[in-house]
Amino acid sequence: MYIVNKTAYSLMKRRYRKVERYMHDPEGVQQRVFAELIAGGHGTEWGEKYHYNDIHSWEDFARQVPVNTYADLYPYVQRIMKGENYLLWNEKVRWMAKSSGTTGKASKFIPVTEAALKQCHYKGGKDMVAIYCNMYPDTHLFTGYSLALGGSRQENSDTKLFCGDVSAILMDNLPAWAEQFRFPRKEVALMNEWEAKLDALIKSTYNKNIVSLSGVPSWMSVLLQKSIEYAGKNSISEMWPNLETFFYGGVHFEPYRKKFDQLIGRNDMRYVNIYNASEGFFGVQDQAHSSDMLLLLDNGIFYEFMPLEETDKPNPKLIPLWQVEKGRNYAMVISTNSGLWRYIIGDTVMFTSLSPYRIQITGRTKNFINVCGEELIVDNAIQALNSTCMQLDCEVREFTAAPYFSADDKPIGHQWLVEFERKPADTDHFASTLDKNLQLVNTDYQSKRYKDFILRPLMLTVAPQGTFFEWQKQRNRLGGQSKVPRLNNTREIIDPLLEIAEIVRRAEFGNN
Repeated sequence: MYIVNKTAYSLMKRRYRKVERYMHDPEGVQQRVFAELIAGGHGTEWGEKYHYNDIHSWEDFARQVPVNTYADLYPYVQRIMKGENYLLWNEKVRWMAKSSGTTGKASKFIPVTEAALKQCHYKGGKDMVAIYCNMYPDTHLFTGYSLALGGSRQENSDTKLFCGDVSAILMDNLPAWAEQFRFPRKEVALMNEWEAKLDALIKSTYNKNIVSLSGVPSWMSVLLQKSIEYAGKNSISEMWPNLETFFYGGVHFEPYRKKFDQLIGRNDMRYVNIYNASEGFFGVQDQAHSSDMLLLLDNGIFYEFMPLEETDKPNPKLIPLWQVEKGRNYAMVISTNSGLWRYIIGDTVMFTSLSPYRIQITGRTKNFINVCGEELIVDNAIQALNSTCMQLDCEVREFTAAPYFSADDKPIGHQWLVEFERKPADTDHFASTLDKNLQLVNTDYQSKRYKDFILRPLMLTVAPQGTFFEWQKQRNRLGGQSKVPRLNNTREIIDPLLEIAEIVRRAEFGNN
């Protein structure tokens, strides 16, 4: 295995030179990707509609092609699912990545082409490993197995295309050699029922040489906890002594860090932030001391950015990568080799570096609270929550927040529903401390809280353990890439959760 590790490491070092090219010439690489994408749109129904033959620059593109939401592209998606091709991209679509709607409404289906599979998703995965090897030259990543906790294949009566989480599409198409280095095996990885898959995964991996993990932290922590219990061990390190890294994505990791350190049983685990989604593979942490992510610029995605003040305008103005500013919040807009044209992905990002281009995910374009100008985003909420937990020596498992209103429907404060891993000694003190910390990280919230003139102190509701799990179970969203929306400007998330919390609370009371 030493020879295998050394050979693979050498290959990854060679690949890292390609990453360095777009770090040193980002505009040139993005301009080339742009030209390739426009060529891929030629001959399609979309390309003819928006005169792609006349597009020779980004300025032409911005002038001729509208900015799109999923609703705008949905008529094309429906036709693709019924078997039509060459609508958005000049090749046949064989897969549809199923992505759950944020509020549990109808799922989104994202076309995945052969070009996107190979040149975006797989290429992004290779870049991730190359970047990791550059960060950690002492890695033994290739001496054992990678455990990937992904989604499932899902049947859809409306189409003969493969439908499922993008992770399931990737697993189903892995080359045979790659399949030998990962767990779970395909027959387990593509199981539909989450709890049965979890059981099968634990039984098939507890005695294997697992060296890396990848997945969403909330679900990975469930897997690790149950694996420890099944194996009769005290920590994951006793079961997988060569485990060295966890590639995570989808949520802020800091609220989970202490829990993972406890589960793994040592403090030298490497946690690596990645940004991959159904629509593409966008970023990878490239510095050991920072979770900021290097934007991947050469994998079939052309990036544009929408200043947040443009998000509610009918004809928003976008800027290309080479015009962004450090420290500003932008909604990310992508054009891809799956035929997603000027598509608002729904995430907001902030650039922390312009040479090379590094980003942090700050939230969602619809995942915030702004009922009276407080503009509270997820990044603010996570910072304040982390500070509060450190100050009061407690730990949060899950949370969501939304405005609460007076009898005449005027916003009067924020309500937080929090499920604790380890409760604080005084929940009232937790609420007041969190409120103060929110004011420290968000001056707009602070001004609205001044003397309680506009917003009252936040209302804390403690959820019994299992509340958020049951909410996701009822919506068939267990496992995979599913996440709990952290903030919402309406009560469509928190009210159903509060109902479930009350049911769980009554069940606990009855059992006692």
